[in-house]
Amino acid sequence: MTILSLARFQFAMTTVYHFFFVPFSIGTAFIVAIMESMYVSTKDETYKKMAKFWGNIFLLSFAVGVVTGLIQEFQFGMNWSDYSRFMGDIFGAPLALEALLSFFIESTFIGLWVFTWKKVKPGLHLFFIWMTSFGSLTSALWILTANSFMQHPVGYEIKGGRAVMVNFGALLKNPQLWYEFGHVILNAIMMGGIIIAGLTAFQLLKNQKLSEANKKFYKKSMRLGLLVSLIFSVGGIALGDAQMQYLIKEQPMKFAATEDVFTTTGKHAPWTIVGIADMKDHEVKGNIDIPYALSILSYHKTTGAVTGMNELNAQYKKKYGKNLDYYPPVNTLFYSFRIMCAVGAWIFLVSLVGLIMTREKSKKPLAQRRWALWCIAITTFLPFIGNTAGWFVTEFGRIPWTVYGLFTIAESVSPNVSVGSLLTSNIVYFVLFTTLAITLIWLIVLELRKDPSEAIEPKFKKILDPFDKEAF
Repeated sequence: MTILSLARFQFAMTTVYHFFFVPFSIGTAFIVAIMESMYVSTKDETYKKMAKFWGNIFLLSFAVGVVTGLIQEFQFGMNWSDYSRFMGDIFGAPLALEALLSFFIESTFIGLWVFTWKKVKPGLHLFFIWMTSFGSLTSALWILTANSFMQHPVGYEIKGGRAVMVNFGALLKNPQLWYEFGHVILNAIMMGGIIIAGLTAFQLLKNQKLSEANKKFYKKSMRLGLLVSLIFSVGGIALGDAQMQYLIKEQPMKFAATEDVFTTTGKHAPWTIVGIADMKDHEVKGNIDIPYALSILSYHKTTGAVTGMNELNAQYKKKYGKNLDYYPPVNTLFYSFRIMCAVGAWIFLVSLVGLIMTREKSKKPLAQRRWALWCIAITTFLPFIGNTAGWFVTEFGRIPWTVYGLFTIAESVSPNVSVGSLLTSNIVYFVLFTTLAITLIWLIVLELRKDPSEAIEPKFKKILDPFDKEAF
C-alpha cells in the first residue's frame, strides 16, 4: 500500500458512495414535482398522497446525500492538497456557486415544501417543490462544470505553476459539460422513475389484499414511474451515443479502451463483445468480435477506422513526455462500459413491457403477474450499478491525469499525509458510509410500511410562547 494508492481508493470510495444518493435525490425530487403538478391540475387527491408518500423517500435520500457530499469535500483538502493548489482558482468558482446558490435554493425550498401543505395555496406549494428540483439540477450543473474542466480544460492560463481562470464563460460553453450534464440528469430522472416503480412492485408483492384507494395509489405510482423511466432511458441512450461520438475526437484513448482496441483498426472495425486485455503485451485475448459493428456504433456507417491505444500512447509520449504510461485500466473501462449500457437497455425493456402490462385493456393486471413484479422490483437496484459503472468510465478513462494533459494524479496527492493516516481515514469513512447506507435502507423500509392513504404532513403543537411549561 502506497500513499497514492490509498488516496485514490479513498477518492473512489467517497465518490461512489456519494453518487449512490445524488441521482437518487435528483430523480425522485423531479418525479415528486410531477406528482404534485398532476394534483394541482386534476385535483385528484391520489396524486397529493403520492407526492407526500414518495416525497418522504426523496427527503431521506437528500439528507444522506448532503452528509456524503460533505465528507467528499473533506478528503479533497486532506489527500489532494497539491491538486487543490493547482486547480483552486478554477475549481473554487463552480463549487462556491453550488454551495451558495444551488444548495441554498434546494435546502430553503425543501423546508418550505415540507411544512406548508395547509398554509399556502396549492399553486405556491407546487412552486416550492419545483424550485427544490431546480436547485438539485443546478447543483449538478456546477459540480459537473468543475469535472468537465478536468476532462477538457478550457478558459485558463498557467501562471506561477497554477491553472488560473481567465474566462468563466468558456467553462459553461465547454461541450464536455453539456454531454456530461445531460447524460447524468437524464439517467438520474430515469433512476427516480424506476426506483418508484420498483418499490411499488415490492409493495404489491408483499400486500396482495389492498383497499381500492391503495390499489389506485400503487397503480398510478407504477405507471408514472415506468413512463418516466421509459422516456428518460430513451433520452439517456440517445445522449450517451452522442457523447461517445464526442469522445472519439476529444478523448480517443478513453474510447479505444472501452472497446479493447490496442491496434488501429481497418476501415471496417469489428466490435468486441467480450475479451481480456493483456496489459503486458498490449493485446486482447479470448475475444469474440462482430464484424463491421464498431464502425457502425462509432460512426453510424459500415466504414470508419478506430485509432488504437498503442498508436495513441506513442503520440502522447511525444506530446507530454516519455516518463509516463498513458494506457488506462482497459479491462475496467471495457466491462464498466458494457455494464452501463446493459443496465440502460434493461431498464428501457422493463419500463416498456411494464407499461404495456399496466394498460386498462390488459387481460391480466400487472399486480397479478408475480414474475413481472419481481423483474421490476429487482431492477430497483440496477441504476446504482449502472451509475457507478458510468463514473468508472468517466474517471478511470482520464488516467494518468487529474486535469487532462495538464496535471497528473501522482502530482496531485498531498505531500504531508502518511500511509497510517490514510489507512485509518479509509476505514473510518468506509464504516461511516456503510452505516449511512444501512440506515437509509432501514428508514425507507419504515416509510414503505406506512399506509399510503394515511400520508400526512408532520403535526406540531401550536405553542406560541417558547417559555410555556408545555414547550419542553
